[in-house]
Amino acid sequence: MRIGDVAHRSGVSARALRYYEEQGLLHSERTAAGQRVYSEAAVERVQLIQQFFSAGLPSRTIAQLLPCVDTGTSSPEVFALLADERARITESMAALADARDALDRMIEIAHFPTPEHCPALREPVAEMHLQR
Repeated sequence: MRIGDVAHRSGVSARALRYYEEQGLLHSERTAAGQRVYSEAAVERVQLIQQFFSAGLPSRTIAQLLPCVDTGTSSPEVFALLADERARITESMAALADARDALDRMIEIAHFPTPEHCPALREPVAEMHLQR
């Protein structure tokens, strides 16, 4: 099956398929003309890779997991790897929540500016000295 066929049937771009190959996630054979040819199983493999990406896993982690999929076996190391990835995602979620909260505070200040937060609302220093 050619790259365009795999791309169409799996719902990803040909560029994504080439990236998967570069990362060692997907394999193809080459014709005499240098064109990629994939097995029928490539479509299912690409869909699995997409599931891993949807779960927030980077390609380096996916590359570590695929041999387990291929052999149908697992190990404590694989479960530890998945737990580490989950912890990384949880940390990212917490950081995003903090960023969202900071943005909410900025939006509130923009709606209701005060001299404390907005220099333009403060009395000019020169005027303050003249008023005394």
